[in-house]
Amino acid sequence: MLYDIEKIGTKRIRVDRIAICVFLIIIVFLTIFAGIRCAIAVQNENYAKQLELTAKNLEEERLKQEAKEQEEKAKKEGPLLQEQIQAVENIYTSDTKRVFLTFDDGPSKAVTPFILDLLKQENIKATFFVLGDRVVANPELVKRAYEEGHFIANHGKTHVYKQIYSSSQAVLEEYNYTQQVIRDAIGNQNYYCRVFRFPGGSKGGYYSNIKNEALALLHQNGIASLDWNSLSRDAEGAKTKEELVQNVITTIGTKNSVVILMHDANNKILTYESLPDIIQYLRQNGYTFCTLQDVIDSSAET
Repeated sequence: MLYDIEKIGTKRIRVDRIAICVFLIIIVFLTIFAGIRCAIAVQNENYAKQLELTAKNLEEERLKQEAKEQEEKAKKEGPLLQEQIQAVENIYTSDTKRVFLTFDDGPSKAVTPFILDLLKQENIKATFFVLGDRVVANPELVKRAYEEGHFIANHGKTHVYKQIYSSSQAVLEEYNYTQQVIRDAIGNQNYYCRVFRFPGGSKGGYYSNIKNEALALLHQNGIASLDWNSLSRDAEGAKTKEELVQNVITTIGTKNSVVILMHDANNKILTYESLPDIIQYLRQNGYTFCTLQDVIDSSAET
């Protein structure tokens, strides 16, 4: 009997010990599990914070990229920035030989299509300083020039000095009118001419003071002005294509950066007829043909 009691006691002790061990194991397991859960919670919290920080950084980067893209778009499509105005108006200086063929007072059915045909054949892009009234009369020619990659610039509405130079505001109004009819002609209401050529040039003459005031007003509106440093004199009485070609050669002289003034109005067929020889001379003398868009884009990249 005593043996049985001792045996039972021993078994109880073993059971108790086992129970204690099991309890301790459970406690350890629960502690480890709690620790793991805590670690996981901390890790998840850190991960959530990292995700939040990453999302914030990505959003900031997106906003920066959008701002940069908008700035680049403004440089390429909107009113000119100050450095772009300076680049256009300092066009006459270059380390390399370049030439800008510019045509004023058009478009006209009698001359402009022939010039466009020749430029397309020669794979040359030019700049057309169009008159608003001529754009209204010949919108299809403006659209064609635009679609063929030529730069459409602004020469005002009327070319009547006493009207356009009645005030500096009148100059801007003629510019705005011509810009709108160009937009209508090419089917792009976001188009900016960006460059204006004063009828008769931007300097000197009876209306010099008005021109100076108008130039400042144009600059305030993101518009550059461009004259020329070579011309065919096709609007000054030259009577043969040989005269026109020689006038261009003479006025080019030894210049590296050349802006040639020509015209594509109705009575300027000699300009078209002289153009092949002018192009040949320029190519033989190492000039690269450019447009004002090239200058604007180049200044936007710096």
